[in-house]
Amino acid sequence: MKYNTQNAKIASITEKTLVLGIDVGSETHYARAFDWRNYEYSKTPLAFSNDEVGFLTFKAWVEDLKEKHGKTAVIPGMEPTGHYWFNLGKFLQDSGMRPVHVNPHHVKKSKEMDDNNPNKNDRKDPKTIAALVNEGRFSYPYIPTGIYAEIRSLSNLRFQTQEEITRIRNRIARWISIYFPEYKDVYGKMDAVSGLMVLKEAPLPAKIRELGAEGINQIWRNAKLRGAGMKRAKTLLSAAEHSIGSQEAPEAAALEIESLLEDYEKYKGRMAELMGRMEEKIKEVPYVEKLLAIHGIGLKTVCGFLAEVGELSRFDNPKQVQKLAGYAIVKNDSGKHAGESHISYRGRKRLRYVLYEAAISVIGKNAEFREIHQYYQTRDRNPLKKMQSVIAVACKVLRVFYTILKKGVDYNGEKMLQDIRRPGRNIKAA
Repeated sequence: MKYNTQNAKIASITEKTLVLGIDVGSETHYARAFDWRNYEYSKTPLAFSNDEVGFLTFKAWVEDLKEKHGKTAVIPGMEPTGHYWFNLGKFLQDSGMRPVHVNPHHVKKSKEMDDNNPNKNDRKDPKTIAALVNEGRFSYPYIPTGIYAEIRSLSNLRFQTQEEITRIRNRIARWISIYFPEYKDVYGKMDAVSGLMVLKEAPLPAKIRELGAEGINQIWRNAKLRGAGMKRAKTLLSAAEHSIGSQEAPEAAALEIESLLEDYEKYKGRMAELMGRMEEKIKEVPYVEKLLAIHGIGLKTVCGFLAEVGELSRFDNPKQVQKLAGYAIVKNDSGKHAGESHISYRGRKRLRYVLYEAAISVIGKNAEFREIHQYYQTRDRNPLKKMQSVIAVACKVLRVFYTILKKGVDYNGEKMLQDIRRPGRNIKAA
């Protein structure tokens, strides 16, 4: 059922529908009630608090209006104001009143139509929100439940943890550039295990010189670290002996790197724990093992996709998921002018990022997707630029995921290649 078109949304509002406009706040919400013709039933806006008492007061108010005016359905509309709408939205959903969202930009532009005044207040905004709902200019927010809520929460924690790891890595790199710039000549990667072990014991070049090559090597032997020996120890010692790093405030510098390394290890451990929990949780989603069987697709990609998309039964076709990711194609045509098309970028940013990373991975590791990528760039008609082709492959990954999770079929690379062939044309081998 295509319930997400504007006509379908307008058709869902009948003379038996009570339309609510809710201005969401951090502590207090304001609501006004209208019928399908924008005739207002509420004499004054209802102010209710963002707690259990307030929610129950609001529910009693709605039930009273329904009974008084003979309404059988309720559509509450609101702006997605940060995270403040989450608890109210869940309460409405659990109470049989499916909430809808209106675009804050539309509210801002529409509020002047009533009085030609851009003023914002708690009485005016709910009316504008309700009017947009009556026009079908709203969207249905998705509030995940059950296993999908768990996966989304774990995925959010993973992204937050990764941001912390990146921040700490950048601070460690800054510290090394100031106090031990030669470290980067010894280790290509900042987070080399043997290098961080030494910095933990001897954070400054002067301390490394005191250890000597034998002392450095002893640290690695005590940790039973393979791949690091006297040759690497002498190289690191030589770098410390010729270091031009700052020697000012050595105690503070040592304390700083000690704290950074401690935080780095803590967040790396947290990341490993989160990935383990996510791996266990996604096993509860049907057919997920078929996604992981695709060469080039890993745990992070599948978890990120499921976290952002949720239950696929709410979508009629993969184009809706593509729109959700912000990968819908936007044309720029007017009269005889044919501008360059581009993706909309409107949707879930993390889903777009997950699919882009998946495209890069499968292009590098999966022969069928690599062949498609080359075909898109070399076809006779409408060849794509490299980045455009990557986006096209990302959309192809999305459609493959959608089909597998919807129908439970196995990934078939040969069939996927056949689906994009054109009569008289062959895809060149990668």
